[in-house]
Amino acid sequence: MKHSKKWSSLLLASAITLSSISIGQPQVQAAQVKKPTNVIMLVMDGSSNNAVTLSRWYKGQSLAMDEILSGGVRTYSADSAITDSAPAATALATGHKSNDKFVGVLPSVINSPGLKQIAKEDAFRPVANVLEGAKQKGKATGLISTSEIQHATPAGFSAHVNNRSQYDNIAEQQVYQNIDVLLGGGFESLAPGTTKNARKDGENLVDVLKEKNYDIVKTRDELFKSKSSKIWGSFAPSALAYDFDRAKTKASEPTLADMTSKAIDTLKKDEDGFFLFVEGSKVDWAAHANDTIGMISDILSFDAAVKEAVDFAKKDGNTMVIAVTDHGNSGITMGNANTTSTYSNTPVSAYIDPLKKAKMTVEGALSQLKEDKSNIVEVAALYGLDDLSADELATLRLAKDPGEEMVKMLAKRANIGFTTGGHTGDDVFLYSFGPSKITGLVENTDLAHAMAKFMGFDLNKLTDDLYIPATKAFTEKGYTSKIDLADKENPKFIAQKNNVTITIPVNKNILIYEQDKTAKTHTFDTINVYNGTEFYVSKKVLNVIK
Repeated sequence: MKHSKKWSSLLLASAITLSSISIGQPQVQAAQVKKPTNVIMLVMDGSSNNAVTLSRWYKGQSLAMDEILSGGVRTYSADSAITDSAPAATALATGHKSNDKFVGVLPSVINSPGLKQIAKEDAFRPVANVLEGAKQKGKATGLISTSEIQHATPAGFSAHVNNRSQYDNIAEQQVYQNIDVLLGGGFESLAPGTTKNARKDGENLVDVLKEKNYDIVKTRDELFKSKSSKIWGSFAPSALAYDFDRAKTKASEPTLADMTSKAIDTLKKDEDGFFLFVEGSKVDWAAHANDTIGMISDILSFDAAVKEAVDFAKKDGNTMVIAVTDHGNSGITMGNANTTSTYSNTPVSAYIDPLKKAKMTVEGALSQLKEDKSNIVEVAALYGLDDLSADELATLRLAKDPGEEMVKMLAKRANIGFTTGGHTGDDVFLYSFGPSKITGLVENTDLAHAMAKFMGFDLNKLTDDLYIPATKAFTEKGYTSKIDLADKENPKFIAQKNNVTITIPVNKNILIYEQDKTAKTHTFDTINVYNGTEFYVSKKVLNVIK
């Protein structure tokens, strides 16, 4: 079809222009790789090289990541030197740079140097990701996050929306993607309710999961007892606890390493191999808050998950492991204004000893604070702030946001510097292990194409197969069509020809074919996406249309 050729050309062009630095040569030639191939992609959201260095000093020994350090990654987006998590995830998952808030769709604005413009009509077009490609190859798939599973980064590997805040659409697409193992937070987005991220479309996705034979688990014990090949673990209404806080605040939740281990054990049973995405989400949240302890907490938690992945890959021999930060955050440094003239003789202990006094992150410590602040001294001590001075105590008692003051106080005591409460534009470390491991300085988009190549598919062709503009495709088949927005929370694409009516609901993997008042529902292993302007469907959907 004409539109398919044009679409292929567009995607090929964008792939070339958005990947200006090539991938290093594979360590192992493809012919030497056993079958099936597996990929484990781990993202330490919002971390930085300095934060990893600090965490290593805190731990007092090497990290699992140290063993597989292989290069660096450029993180800028299509329109900014400093990326948001949504376009960063889109780049890592689809091989395309995109814009702030965009998840799994092409950008509408490109102004970063070295990137070519795209046609105006191609803005917001959904582009296929590596998890979808693995699924099309028959592989088992998994998605793990310590935030809501609908958060920007896991969404980038499982959904296509114009704005990362569209949890309704993201959750629905994830459910109908039929991912085999999905573990994290975000239970509130699965059903209608009164909370912030509860569903607004009236659909109860928990019922859908039960119909799809998922084992729905809500605690660590339930997770490890499950023998199902399809597990949906939803361990919190929103995000999971920080690792340092879990024992005291959410003891029933699994660690990131727990979830990674269980997912690998479940997915590896598939004879075609698997793809697993793992995110340590709350490093980013701690960095935004300038919470040094929170960052260390979840970097070390992430590192434990990396160890699970690498240990499996060493035994397996045909698994590619990639670990990376999607972007920097906070500009954290060992050394601040305190050490301007003393840095050359300031020992490691001057940075680490004050941090070692903390028993909880600032979020965890504040969860113990009484409304009248009568236990502020005890709460400060949980965060490592013992022996408060009179000025420090007065500041905490008067503060509207005690946490903001607590992180400043601890950073000052530990000689830690922060330049911002937002993201930063630094290149980040790349960690890679296994066959065809990636080396050198690469673009974030290169990682998506490397994973796809290792698993045996091309992302650009995959997009051409999975996301075809429906209006033109149905017109070419002689149908008249419209996008029905009568229910704004549940858009539908409706096409008609003679006595045939076809209805395609948003975010789902079904098509309803009605002829002579007899309706038949067709189910696919692809989803239907609406980007606010156009519906997109797969070739598999079009192939059932006469």
